[in-house]
This record gives sequence, C-alpha cells and structure tokens, in this order.
Amino acid sequence: MEGVSYQRFPKIKVREVKDDFMKFELRDTDASIANALRRIMIAEVPTIAIDLVEIEVNSSVLNDEFISHRLGLVPLTSERAMSMRFSRDCDACDGDGQCEYCSVEFYLRVKCLSDQTLDVTSKDLLSSDHTVVPVDYSDASSSFDNTPNKGIIIVKLRRGQELRLRAIARKGIGKDHAKWSPAATVTFMYEPEIYINEDMMESLTLEEKTELVESSPTKVFGIDPENKQVTGKCMIVGNPSAPPGIPLCGSRWPNMIWDYASGEIPCLFFEKVIVVDPEAYTYDDEVLKKAEAMGKPGVVEIHAKEDSFIFTVETTGAVKASQLVLNAIEVLKQKLDAVRLSDDTVEADDQFGELGAHMRGG
Repeated sequence: MEGVSYQRFPKIKVREVKDDFMKFELRDTDASIANALRRIMIAEVPTIAIDLVEIEVNSSVLNDEFISHRLGLVPLTSERAMSMRFSRDCDACDGDGQCEYCSVEFYLRVKCLSDQTLDVTSKDLLSSDHTVVPVDYSDASSSFDNTPNKGIIIVKLRRGQELRLRAIARKGIGKDHAKWSPAATVTFMYEPEIYINEDMMESLTLEEKTELVESSPTKVFGIDPENKQVTGKCMIVGNPSAPPGIPLCGSRWPNMIWDYASGEIPCLFFEKVIVVDPEAYTYDDEVLKKAEAMGKPGVVEIHAKEDSFIFTVETTGAVKASQLVLNAIEVLKQKLDAVRLSDDTVEADDQFGELGAHMRGG
C-alpha cells in the first residue's frame, strides 16, 4: 500500500553474558533477520587464523600437512580482525606475510632433549603481534574448564625429535573455511507463549494432572507445592455426607481429604499446574497430544511469538561473545547497505530484474 511504512525497530535485551557465552532476546523483528544474524555470526564475522605454514624441520611422527592443518584450527585472539585487510585486497604487500595490515607472523622452534615425551602446544607459538596470540583457555573469566592448561596440543616429541616452522595468520571468514569461524554454536528459538485453561484444569484429578505434566520431555510444567495442601474451615455447605455441624464442600472439590475428628479440615485441593520454564519447551507437542488423548483439548495452549527470539551464542574464544554479536550486526548493516537501491536508478532492473523493481516499489 502506497504511503504505508513497514519499518521495524528491533530491540535486544541481554540476559546473560560471559567472555565466551551470551544469551539475549531479539524482539520486534521477524525470522528472516534473526536467521540472517545467526548465519553471519557463524560464517561471516572475520577472525584471524593461520593460513600458510613454512616448515623448516619436522622429525616428529606427524607429516607436514597434518601439522599445518592442526595449526590452522588453533583459535587466535581476533579483536583487531575487523580493522585488518583481507590479504587478497591488500595493496601494501604481495601476500608473503611481511605486512602489518593483513597478516601476522608466528614462529615455533621446539626440540626434545629428554627421555620424557614433550608436548608441543599452542603456547609454544611466538607471535609478531602481541594482540594476536593463541587463545588461552585457562583464563579465570572463561567458562571453559580445562585446568591445568598447557595450551592446545599440536604434536608430541620424543628425544631428538625437532619441529621448526614459520606460520602466517591472515584475516578470513567461516564461509571460506571453518577455521575462521568465531562461533562454536549459535542457536535461536521462538519465544513460546503458554496458556493454561484453569477451569478445565480444575476438572482433572491429581493423577491426570501428573500425567499431563510428565508427558513433556523437558521440565516445562510442574505442580505448585504451595497450593497442594491447605488447612482451614470449609465455608460451603451442601454435602449430604457431612457429619452434623461441620460444613463441607466435598461435592465441589472432589480431591479434598476430610478429617472429621479435628476442629480444622485439612484440604488437599487445587493441585495447580504451573509453567516452570517456558523456554524449556522444544515444540514437540507432546503435552498437546496428551491433552487430546485425555479428552481435554484446549486445557493447554502453546503459541510461538513470531517477533520474539531467544539467542544462545558460544564462541571459540577468538572474540568475546558480546563483540561477536556487535560485529555481526555491523556486517549485517554493511550487507544491507550494499543492496540498498536508489529510487532514481535504472540499473537495478538490469542487475536484479524483478527483485530490483519490487524493492523500488515497481
């Protein structure tokens, strides 16, 4: 419709953040933006990784290609990756690694001189740039439990064996090779909305409620212990089986247990089913199927909020989780700017065809 704007303003609310983990909510947008952000975090946020290895001496049990492959998969701190140049686009060098704008040099020189096996690890890599070094997983602020930590093992040497090499680390993205991916895992889920029909739930017995709660593979529902047993005088009359002088409401609350000998009446009633953790729901529909099998469809209704998503991000340590999200948003903005079409251009139709005309409102 002409004159109508469909512009939206997504919002992010951070729930939990650590160096290598982040959980946040993305609201007021749709699945296309959420999935684009997820894919960019995995495959298009640049990092630095070893891309070229020149081996001088290798008398270990592993061949040169094997060691080179292992070196490429060692995560390197990549805070400055966004400001570096891709080696293919760098006009200050010829790609030999002697360039401060697009590459970082590493050296490794290790020889075993004892009868004890020597572990060659990522901590033996010497960097020409103190800001680009192998990730240290023994950091106290990291959630990784790898103590004691001696780095990532590259190869093991016995007496007399030696390894000397020079390596060049370059900027890249996970789309080109997985070694450049800064993300260990990135997932998102629709935020679920769960409604419980209290009137229908009251008609179920305790056993039926328990079966309904336990039908969920994950701990989504539970029975509220505070509502399980209440002691007090029952003020509703009309139960013909009640002893003289004691008003009861057993006809209304069939789950009550009466103690006629005491002055008070302990009532086991209102075994209230509550939502314990809505985000544990995996959209398996098991609870809905159980409700239908019990002849109570509609006792529980579950809907996905189509404009609200819960993200979980775990990184390799190359960049902090919070920085990964910010970098992904920046890359997404750059990609959107690249495809933004001017209202007065006619080249869009030649380049994008019907898509270009559609984006310009034609």
